Amino acid sequence: MSSSSLITEPSSTSLEGYVGFDTITQQIEKKLLKRGFHFNVMVVGQSGLGKSTLVNTIFASHLIESKARLASDEPPRQTTEIQTVSHLIEENGVRLRLNIVDTPGYGDQVNNENCWEPIIKYIKDQHSAYLRKELTATRDRYIQDSRVHCCLFFITPTGHALKPIDVVVLKKLSEVVNVVPVIAKSDSLTIEERHAFKQRIKSELIFHNIKLYPYESDEDDEQEQALNESIRELLPFAIVGSERNVTIDGKPVRGRKNRYGVINVENEEHCEFIYLRNFLTRTHLQDLIETTAQIHYEAFRAKQLLAIKESTSPSGAGTSTQSSAANSPQENFPSSPAVGVSPTTMGSPAQSNK
Repeated sequence: MSSSSLITEPSSTSLEGYVGFDTITQQIEKKLLKRGFHFNVMVVGQSGLGKSTLVNTIFASHLIESKARLASDEPPRQTTEIQTVSHLIEENGVRLRLNIVDTPGYGDQVNNENCWEPIIKYIKDQHSAYLRKELTATRDRYIQDSRVHCCLFFITPTGHALKPIDVVVLKKLSEVVNVVPVIAKSDSLTIEERHAFKQRIKSELIFHNIKLYPYESDEDDEQEQALNESIRELLPFAIVGSERNVTIDGKPVRGRKNRYGVINVENEEHCEFIYLRNFLTRTHLQDLIETTAQIHYEAFRAKQLLAIKESTSPSGAGTSTQSSAANSPQENFPSSPAVGVSPTTMGSPAQSNK
């Protein structure tokens, strides 16, 4: 190769390279990879159902410690002890900031009246914090997203039906977050018992009109609709979690061993863990994030802005103004009753939202 060709090669490559606006996908991918992604998962269920173990099994790493009581003399855990654990996971150059919201001890007390309120309040508080950042005069370029994208709801493997408290909590949660139900420790049920248990749960969900994720949408194409329908057929996922390795045919696998045999967590004939993992990480991770923003957060945002508009409207003076202000965002904006903006500033967003 001549020296002249070595000199002209770089310029000819740049000029004669591929030109097309379809490269915008590569540009977006490059920016997103540089910024990274956020995914926030909440686990809800009674102590001892394996919430921490399942999360650690899904992401193949020891991310959170068990919060269950290990001895009879330990004090009972309160539902209000909600804790968030954050981890940075990287896979093939993709960085994911994973936030796990642990709610230990749900429904464990003798009196479980309104035990779900701290959980609902936490979810709404994250919406409030995001809305406050959106409405500030000088916003961050990238707002830190702490909104809960997915709630794994753990069902006790009784084999009978949902408990009344489960029905109430599922109703409350489905209004504010994407709920994915799972049957914990499903290896305690036979295949026939598991199938019958699933059918009872599905009939109860239909009877009580509880909408679970994934939702039906006209915007989905045929392939997406077929995928979502197959997911809905599997709900609730019958799962088994394990962080320990057991040996099967000379190969180490994650599972549980007893005197009757070995439960392989990643064997679809033993449990549906692999379907849940693919659902959360492979097929619906981005959709969970978008659905949170477009459905749950937008509904919350519209309510808050309308309440602020009513409370600051000049025509709402006197008793009506006080009444509106009492039901306005003070409840959901704990640290900023009026979201830190003037009535003039709020006029435009509220009107455009309307």
